[in-house]
Amino acid sequence: MAAENLLTPSPGEIAFGADLIAGRIDELARQISGDYRGRDLVLVTVLKGSAIFLADLSRRLTIPHRLDFIAISAYRGASAGSSGRIRLLKDIDRPVRGEHVLIVEDIVDTGLTLNYLFTTLRFRGAESVEVCTLLDRPYRRLIEIESRYVGFTAPDAFVVGYGFDYRQRFRNLPDIHLLAR
Repeated sequence: MAAENLLTPSPGEIAFGADLIAGRIDELARQISGDYRGRDLVLVTVLKGSAIFLADLSRRLTIPHRLDFIAISAYRGASAGSSGRIRLLKDIDRPVRGEHVLIVEDIVDTGLTLNYLFTTLRFRGAESVEVCTLLDRPYRRLIEIESRYVGFTAPDAFVVGYGFDYRQRFRNLPDIHLLAR
C-alpha cells in the first residue's frame, strides 16, 4: 500500500443519504419550475463540485432552461487562508443580458465566491440573479448573501461525496459523508 493511501482520510458517517438528497432536489425543482415558469432561465454553476447537483436538478426541472459553467479560484497569497480575491479560470459561454440567472452551488460558505458571481452577472445585465445551493453554512458568512433555494444546512465539518471532494477524491459517492480523518 502506498504511503499516500495511508494518509488519505476516508468517507465517514453519512450526513445526507442519496434518497434524502434526491427527495430534496425534487422539491427544489418543483419550486424553481413554478417560480420561473414563462421566463428564460439560465443555470450557471461553478465547476467542479456543483456539476453533479446541477445535472440532477436540471433533469428534474419541468421548464425550458440552459446551462452554463464558470470556473473560479479563490486567490491564496503567502498565507494558507483566502485573501478574498477571486481569479476567473473559465468564463460562461453566452451572454446573460436580459435573462434570469440561477446560480447553482454545491455549498455556500463565506459568501465571497457568491458575492463575486452576483456582482459579475448583474454587471453583465442579467434580469435577475438568485442562488440555489445544495448545502448552506450561514454561520460561516463573511459577506451577507442569502440563497433563495437551499437543500440543507451543512454541518460544520468537511464533507465528501455527491460532488464534494477531498484532493479530487470521493466526488462519485452517492451520499454526502463527513470526512473521517
